[in-house]
Amino acid sequence: MSKQLKIRHVVLLVPPNSTLLTTAGPLDVFSKAIEQFDLVRNKVDFIYKTHVVSMETEKLITTSSGLSILTEGCYTEIDYPIDTLIITGLARHLDPNLKNKMVEWLKEQEKVIRRICSVCSGAFILAEAGFLDGKKATAHWSKNEEFAQMYPSVDVQIARIFIKDGNIYTAAGITSGMDLALALIEEDFGQSFALNVARWMVFYLSRPGNQSQFSTYLDCKSIGNPTIRKVCEWILGHLKEDLTVEKLAEHVAMSPRNFARVFVRELRVTPAKYINKLRLDNACQHLIETELSLDEIAFYCGLKTAENLRRQFISLLEVSPAQYRKSFQSSFMSAS
Repeated sequence: MSKQLKIRHVVLLVPPNSTLLTTAGPLDVFSKAIEQFDLVRNKVDFIYKTHVVSMETEKLITTSSGLSILTEGCYTEIDYPIDTLIITGLARHLDPNLKNKMVEWLKEQEKVIRRICSVCSGAFILAEAGFLDGKKATAHWSKNEEFAQMYPSVDVQIARIFIKDGNIYTAAGITSGMDLALALIEEDFGQSFALNVARWMVFYLSRPGNQSQFSTYLDCKSIGNPTIRKVCEWILGHLKEDLTVEKLAEHVAMSPRNFARVFVRELRVTPAKYINKLRLDNACQHLIETELSLDEIAFYCGLKTAENLRRQFISLLEVSPAQYRKSFQSSFMSAS
């Protein structure tokens, strides 16, 4: 006789005008886990049940792409214990009355929900409820500056894919919701089961939450000031060199003081921090795409030694270079 399994209810809470994939992506990941449950049936005493619920009273939610999602109903109608709550995005201009009711409900649920998560700018409503005070969090890269300004008590990580801080999880947006869902499944069922889910979805076992949200190369292409854009593009080809403010200023015929002032105004970060970010991104790319040693990678990206490289990874990404490289093995590589 088979044992009675407990139900862990996973609720995807959909705001109006949300991006379709912020809901459909995590939902598909959890649904695939349910399909593959027989692989762990004898090891656990619970199984997931997924729910898609509306933030409004209407069941039918129109997404930003125009395609509608038919939900089970409004969150106020939930009559089961929620194990994992995922707010799947947030319309930029949410009705104040709707937002206030949502915040009050979240505060009531905080003590009984095991994991509270957001995808994209769903982090804004978690911050509004006070859940992110003093915590690390992220949202979509295009909204992180606004996020930090609106909620100064939140430690906003501007380029992280997803972050766990206590029982609160925030993901950057769109496909990162799938990365987050896979990480939650790995927490519950272990790496082997998560790998199987990833393989079925032709997906990485997990893109580490500390992976950059976007290419710094593409980011520098969007810089409005042509002089600063020019020097940023030049930096990319000279990472091995000693890149002082004086040298960069000389390259664009500016005084060091004026160059540093304009640079910070345009990018909201000092030249030194920006160069460090470029070097770290470059190192990440080498770790993923080459078999170079850590000393070789450190040389090519301007960090000089493997020990410097390791320190930067631990400090900024909270993993070692070796762990980062291992995390990016594809499902096919891991299965071989």
